This record gives sequence, structure tokens and C-alpha cells, in this order.
Amino acid sequence: MLCHHYIQGVRALPGVLVWTVAQRNAHRLASVASVTSLPQKKAQSFLYPFNLMEPYLDRVVDRSDFQLFHPSVEDMSRAEKLFCSSPSHQISYFTSAERLDHAPDIKQPEVCFIGRSNVGKSSLIRALFSLTPEVEVRVSKTPGHTKKMNFFKVGKSFTIVDMPGYGYRAPSDFVDMVEPYLFTRTNLVRTFLLVDGSVGLQKPDRIALEMCEETRRPYVIVLTKTDKGALRTRLMNLLDLQKVIKSETTSCFPQPFLVSSVNFWGIYLLRCFVAHITGTVQLTNTAQS
Repeated sequence: MLCHHYIQGVRALPGVLVWTVAQRNAHRLASVASVTSLPQKKAQSFLYPFNLMEPYLDRVVDRSDFQLFHPSVEDMSRAEKLFCSSPSHQISYFTSAERLDHAPDIKQPEVCFIGRSNVGKSSLIRALFSLTPEVEVRVSKTPGHTKKMNFFKVGKSFTIVDMPGYGYRAPSDFVDMVEPYLFTRTNLVRTFLLVDGSVGLQKPDRIALEMCEETRRPYVIVLTKTDKGALRTRLMNLLDLQKVIKSETTSCFPQPFLVSSVNFWGIYLLRCFVAHITGTVQLTNTAQS
């Protein structure tokens, strides 16, 4: 279901729905409804992208950790409504900050996205907001474009923070910017650590993972760019990552999330997870039976 918007300064007549130009330009696969109209097997791969890889795994591989969060399609549809802007639930860029003491004093739950400078953080956030495409999430072809913490308010429900990237062309004071936020931000409920699924866990990612572990606060790993590279390479990267999660982490959610900001694989599942952990939508079922 697409979001309903009213054009600013134009009053809609009773019973008449007015759409903004931006809404009409929403991605054709932005909503769960648009995906469920596809053939069932194809729709399942968009909603639960692990289904694409599962048939190629050896029988001895434990699949349970890859399906710990497995909400129903109905729950994903309900959660998706939070990502639809309306007069009573406005989604918008709020502010930017270079230091924690410059960050806005917000009480509502907050989630942040962190990763290497070319991992696709801004592209992923733009995909999450694709039902409200008028929200400006700047995406650059040049790695290291994000130099500040960018805050996006999702109504009164929660805030999403696009953090500066680490690694190539990262801000020289990256650690001073990010580490205090991760350690002390009181309303931060989850950190999403993004890893390029086409190349796997790199040395800078391991450093970031160690930093997340040191905070002793819950975080999740998201594999981006799962539409790129050979399937065998992506499978090996996924299994290698899963070994690291099991053997080297204590605060990481066991299930990595697989996403593609290009094909929209996993975007609906990730929206639902954000809605779930921020406590804004009560889900009927979050695990595969």
C-alpha cells in the first residue's frame, strides 16, 4: 500500500485523495503490496532473501540462526506504515551533528547505521524511506560523502541516524565523532553494522565490530549489495560472517540481514525489524514456526 500525502498548501476535497508528485515517483517495489502481486516464489525472495541462498547450502549447515526474525507478510505490511509520511506522522531530515554534544536531545527510540564509506549506508536508508521519496537522503558516487551524523525523524515513533563511514576517506576525527555516540547515547536501541556482502568482512569491519562489542550494547549486522558478485562468493561471505558472529560476539543479534538497495531484497524485513525493536509496532509473530 502506498502512502497517502497531501500537497502542501492545497486542501483536498472530501473523499478526494491528493497525491504528491514525489509519491507517484516512488519505486515500483517500494511496498509489500507491490511485491506480493509477483509470483509467489519471486515474492518470497524479496521478502525473505535468505530463501535465495538456502537451497544452495549444505545439509549440515544450521539454518535456524538465519530465520530467527521471520515475521508474517501481514506484520511487514503493518510495520511498513511507519515509513509512510502523513500530516500526523511526518518523516523528514531533522538535523546533522559533528559531535555528540551537538546531537539533538531526542527522547524517542533511535537506531543508527554504521559501515565502511562505500558500503551503501545512505542508499539503504533511502530504500527504507522509498515510500516517502520526498525525504532527501543524499547518496554520492564518491565514497566518504557522509561527514556528519545525519538524523531523520520518523514521526514521533523513532529516529534513524546515518553515521559517517569509516575506512576510505573517512573523517580524520571519525573515532571522536562516533565512539562517544555509540557508548553513551541513552536512547540508542540498536546499531546496524553494515558489511558489503559481495566482498565479506574486511579488516576495517572487524575493527568496527570490536568497537560495537566494547559498547556492550545490542547491534545487528546487515549484509548490503547482496545482488552483486557470484552466488558462491556471497554464500561463502555469509557463512564466514556467521562463524564470526557465533565465535567472536556477545552483543550481536545472531541473524544477519541480507539486503539489496537496488533490487529491494530484504528492505521490507528490515523495516519490520526496526519497527519491532523500537517498540512502535506490536507484531503477532516474529519467528518462523
